[in-house]
Amino acid sequence: MSRIGNKPIPLPKGVSVTIGDVIAVKGPKGQLSTPLVGGVDVSITEDVLTVTRQSDHRTHRANHGLIRALVSNMVTGVTAGFEKKLEIIGVGYKAENKGTNVVFNLGFSHPIDYTPPEGVTVTIDKGTKVSVKGINRESVGQAAAVIRGFRPPDSYKGKGVRYEGEHIRLKAGKAAKK
Repeated sequence: MSRIGNKPIPLPKGVSVTIGDVIAVKGPKGQLSTPLVGGVDVSITEDVLTVTRQSDHRTHRANHGLIRALVSNMVTGVTAGFEKKLEIIGVGYKAENKGTNVVFNLGFSHPIDYTPPEGVTVTIDKGTKVSVKGINRESVGQAAAVIRGFRPPDSYKGKGVRYEGEHIRLKAGKAAKK
């Protein structure tokens, strides 16, 4: 029994869902869609969307929770949106917006020019706070991971790009050997 797949998805006002071979969700922030896989049925009753599976086959069970999570993320995305926050730590490390692009100075001999994917906006606050926003959860998370990958946190000094609130365990250096 899928605990996630059986949970109903409440549809807020202003959100419309069309079901066919593709599930399309339209809301105040935009429109998202995902293909409907076999073995899973989606139905709407009185502002509540439910996902059911056709049989107890292994792939149907796996797709049951997957489709429910994807549709739930689409509903959340078109109503509230998603945001990932990162922080840049290190002397001289900074970022700045240049139009739609973002230029990162992370201690390399060259600046890194990053163009965010379509539907994702990257804003910089005070040069060291990066905010990645969008309606598609997958693309927001991927853009944040790419930005973090430019200079992952160092395990000795903690310098680099990290998620806000991420705890980095620092290793002891040579001086701790005594």
